[in-house]
Amino acid sequence: MRILLVEDDHQMAEYLRKALAEAGAVVDRAAEGRAGLLMAASGDYDVLILDRMLPGLDGLGIVRTLRASGNRTPVLFLSALGEVDDRVEGLRAGGDDYLIKPFAFSELQARVEALLRRGVAEAPETRLRVADLEMDLLKREVSRAGSPILLQPREFRLLECLMRSAGQVVTRTMLLEQVWDYHFDPQTNVIDVHISRLRGKIDKDFDPPLLHTVRGAGYMLRPG
Repeated sequence: MRILLVEDDHQMAEYLRKALAEAGAVVDRAAEGRAGLLMAASGDYDVLILDRMLPGLDGLGIVRTLRASGNRTPVLFLSALGEVDDRVEGLRAGGDDYLIKPFAFSELQARVEALLRRGVAEAPETRLRVADLEMDLLKREVSRAGSPILLQPREFRLLECLMRSAGQVVTRTMLLEQVWDYHFDPQTNVIDVHISRLRGKIDKDFDPPLLHTVRGAGYMLRPG
């Protein structure tokens, strides 16, 4: 965990740096606003802890500049300015949390941990790949060995389902629920027809075959 602490009070900064280091963080410190902005913009930090009142450039200015440039690193404001309007201003400037001085370190630590939990959510997956088969979920494009493959919407959903479970058996029931929104087997050959079409498009002119039938179980997408 890397934290940038921007605090001009040397005694406060040293106390927080040592306490955060004991909690397992690597802490960099800036003593004034412009240096803090430069470090925040160029460093790879998990959380920024910013004093609201800073020489050179205040905490609000730092956050507004970072947010305008697309930097979304979580920010915890520290400030003696504790009125409702002050807290609202800090949050609206782009801060994620606001802690009023004086405070207990245990509360600051808990707030930092909460910000870290917010930041661990993975970005939505936009590309899937199995061997040389690739799917771009944003462009809705599929290719194998660099050659584009044209799929109908249902075929695309079917392949997406198989690629997301690559190396695992995907049962007929799973396909019916995820691709056709059926919650029972309608006793049709709809899956067999679409699997056959899909196999003809992604395997026919390529080697090795990727789409395999697992008899009595379902289907699996895997190399070889």
